[in-house]
Amino acid sequence: MKTKKIMKWINSIVSTILMILLIGVASVVVITKASGGEPQLFGYQFKSVLSGSMEPGIQTGSIISVKLVEDKTNFKEGDVITFMEEDILITHRITEVVKSGDNVLYRTKGDNNNAEDMNPVLADNVVAEYTGFTVPYVGYFINFAQSKNGALLLLIPGFLLLIYSAFTIWKVLSQIELPQKKQADV
Repeated sequence: MKTKKIMKWINSIVSTILMILLIGVASVVVITKASGGEPQLFGYQFKSVLSGSMEPGIQTGSIISVKLVEDKTNFKEGDVITFMEEDILITHRITEVVKSGDNVLYRTKGDNNNAEDMNPVLADNVVAEYTGFTVPYVGYFINFAQSKNGALLLLIPGFLLLIYSAFTIWKVLSQIELPQKKQADV
């Protein structure tokens, strides 16, 4: 009797975990596709860090949270911004603000780099400001999930749930058939 209760609890816990995992992965995919490929939550976007230029504060393979900005001319020295350079997003710290007429330029540098970036950043190329929120190592998982092989990641929770459901149904059917066989023997 005790083992049946324990098995029932384990069954419920495993089913719940698999269902939450399936819904979570599906939600991330739907939100990502709906927002044009960039996961976004309450105006914040999550970016994968691909290089060590901002270490040790922002580690390679981390996920960072950035706040999209509309006024791109109000940053000051020391702010960490995400900007577009040659179709690549870069997150670096502002070392100097240069005002040239109506234009604002930012000189930037990665915390782990020896020198400033070669080209100053036009205010129009700034995409977002780093919020200080970092989750280490999750970026490796996200980058893999966005690859061709990573697409299988979406299917794994569904397959596990399907296999577990089939196993549970098989167990229930075998318990139903066992008493019927005993009655037939009597």
